[in-house]
Amino acid sequence: LEKMTDLVAVWEVALSDGVHKIEFEHGTTSGKRVVYVDGKEEIRKEWMFKLVGKETFTVGAAKTKATINIDAVSGFAYEYTLEINGKSLKKYMENRSKTTNTWILSLGGTDYRVVLEKDTMDVWCNGQKMETAGEFVEDGTETHFSVGGYSCCIKAVSSGKRKEGIIHTLIVDDREIPEAVE
Repeated sequence: LEKMTDLVAVWEVALSDGVHKIEFEHGTTSGKRVVYVDGKEEIRKEWMFKLVGKETFTVGAAKTKATINIDAVSGFAYEYTLEINGKSLKKYMENRSKTTNTWILSLGGTDYRVVLEKDTMDVWCNGQKMETAGEFVEDGTETHFSVGGYSCCIKAVSSGKRKEGIIHTLIVDDREIPEAVE
């Protein structure tokens, strides 16, 4: 196994199907560019005369578009920035916190990461899109699914405040799970 000597950047990207690790190697003498997603080689270019530019690839089950920008800062120094769906990683994650809810929980000794995509009401658990059943209840909606033999429910109720909108709560075996901050 070749040692990653030209590793210049590592990013962690939280998507609905999990947290993905993106690693980038840049040989500033050979112009070599290698992109790894979750340890798997996605792009390899051995000789590049142009040391600046971009590499585009996809990440995760939903094939989310990612681009690494390589810019010269000064002399032989380079800056590497990651864009997800055309937005800087920071902007993408800020926007994502508005469109998704994430819960981290442990059930029967197993850790689970549950993500609700608010726009579609899709529920993901440890990288799998879950089968769900939705129902209207007196004060909002309930989305039911099961994880590791446990029955789970995401309750959606109005906050009564226009700015806050709808509040989503994960309940597992009558226990409310606090939302995780990623």
